Amino acid sequence: MSKLRVLIVLTLLAAGVAAAALSQREDTRTVADAQTGLQVTEIATGLDRPWSLAFLPDGRMLVTEKPGRLRIVSVAGTLGAPLAGVPKVDGRGQGGLLDVVLAPDFAGSQRIYFSYSEPRGAANGTAVAHARLGAEALTEVTVIFRQRPDQDSRHHYGSRLVFDRDGLLYVTLGERGDSKALAQDLSGTLGKIVRLTAEGQPAPGNPFVGRADAAAEIWSYGHRNPQGAALHPQTGRLWIHEHGPKGGDEINVPQAGRNYGWPAITYGRGYDGRSIGTGTRQDGMKQPAYYWVPSIAPSGMAFYTAERFPQWQGNLFVGSLKFGLLVRLQLDGEKVVHEERLLQSLNRRIRDVRQGPDGYLYLLTDDSNGSILRVGPGTH
Repeated sequence: MSKLRVLIVLTLLAAGVAAAALSQREDTRTVADAQTGLQVTEIATGLDRPWSLAFLPDGRMLVTEKPGRLRIVSVAGTLGAPLAGVPKVDGRGQGGLLDVVLAPDFAGSQRIYFSYSEPRGAANGTAVAHARLGAEALTEVTVIFRQRPDQDSRHHYGSRLVFDRDGLLYVTLGERGDSKALAQDLSGTLGKIVRLTAEGQPAPGNPFVGRADAAAEIWSYGHRNPQGAALHPQTGRLWIHEHGPKGGDEINVPQAGRNYGWPAITYGRGYDGRSIGTGTRQDGMKQPAYYWVPSIAPSGMAFYTAERFPQWQGNLFVGSLKFGLLVRLQLDGEKVVHEERLLQSLNRRIRDVRQGPDGYLYLLTDDSNGSILRVGPGTH
């Protein structure tokens, strides 16, 4: 064989090996769920405990990482450098840089809103800020809300952010763990849902405005640690879910001024197995719309409205940290009528759930090498 033919053969073999390796890498990024056949594609990886994802108008993604980094991720999954200008966070325990959402007028203002655990001397607390988003940095960073009272705790920050159709901002707030009784205390905002204007003032029409013994920001109270929130696409009402103790995770549809019971009532028990409060019901306290025993450790929430999965339109999706799966809930009004557990073979702690502009579901996985996953139609 001539040297030229040998060279051609070797070149073709090398090209074939490279193509096979590339194909294998691409194939390993997409796996089929054994139960449903859904196609799960790893869009990006290398994120340190990512907590929240928000889509920019051009399809790029904003992602928060708990240690205090905010990144822009390209449509292809390339991680941008951490943006400058993010405030210092208390990243211990469950704290850090948490939720992020776009302002309703983002196209003109370039403003984003984010929540984080703010260091306050020896203590800390959930804070909400807005800022102008640039290519490399946040500017005009302004804190618009601080949860009070401050706590020396590493737990239960809550922190989901949702704008309603009137441009008012709901913030879910945990009771900070050791201070669970304060979820019933209207003078502060621990264990509450608050409703604010875009600049952080109590929203007009809030149920406790004008009461000297109550914080005017409060919308509802008696919550434990709500880490999921979304606006219902038809009714425009806020839905949330919250962690129970040992059992008793809840979905609620918070109503103005209503008490959701924690810690007086719960379907869970203490981590030591002991009962909490007075049982599961009490006059004047709302029952959950749905609850889980045992706990699934829910995080992230999204209603599905797109065309890519027409059979899922109107369904509610919730991530599970404990079982590493995605929960699909079929609804009849405000009643859950069917639950399906998806992606159980994935076994990845799901921190956030979002519907993308392309109609796919996007998930964040909660670990030190966290990923953005895209869920697409399957073969079953």
